[in-house]
Amino acid sequence: MNLEQINETLAQSAFFGMFLTLGTYQVGLLVKRKVKISLANPLLISAVLIIAVLLAFGIEYETYDKGARYVSYFMTPATVSLAIPLYRQMALLKKYPKAILGGIGAGVLTAMGSIFLLALCFGLSHEQYVTLLPKSITTAIGMGISEKMGGIPAITVVSISITGIFGAVMAETLCKLFQIREPIARGLAIGTASHALGTSKAMELGEIEGAMSSLSIVVAGIMTVVSICVFVRFL
Repeated sequence: MNLEQINETLAQSAFFGMFLTLGTYQVGLLVKRKVKISLANPLLISAVLIIAVLLAFGIEYETYDKGARYVSYFMTPATVSLAIPLYRQMALLKKYPKAILGGIGAGVLTAMGSIFLLALCFGLSHEQYVTLLPKSITTAIGMGISEKMGGIPAITVVSISITGIFGAVMAETLCKLFQIREPIARGLAIGTASHALGTSKAMELGEIEGAMSSLSIVVAGIMTVVSICVFVRFL
């Protein structure tokens, strides 16, 4: 069977993408347990393996996405479930509201400010600039902002994914490097910088980190929507 026949056979399967996604993620979890280093992140390993399989067998992305989209259907309930650890740590939110909101606000401004400076350094166009501005918030909000501001939503999705994976991979290492030991600060930093993918790592670090990271996703999204109306005028 040649590559064309393989691609045609897989195109007729409604679940190929789903099984490939789940299978490679399981491989990533196995590698993570064996190696136990931050770079061995299951999400990163899964992404690399999926790309390798698609390229090796000449499989069209549309063929993969036909089944992989079923996994995406679980993203909404998974995101909503992040409210559970937040509810359990509600006392912390009531105790340190100014510090928490201030920390998230600083993270949002840093994320957009860094994109502005990089856009100036690399001579990006206005379209490219607004495409990258919402890189640190969830895909659903980021795509809407990008499209509304005249950006390229497809590239925005890629930048959001890369930001999330990088955050999940490097979060623990960076916290150790800069000696950030306070659970609230760790959670806020991870959630504000790398949205839901980073939150998955924050929940591994602890329940408080996970709760604060979950809160950051929502608040950072709202703050970004407001702040981007100002930043979009800078370039």
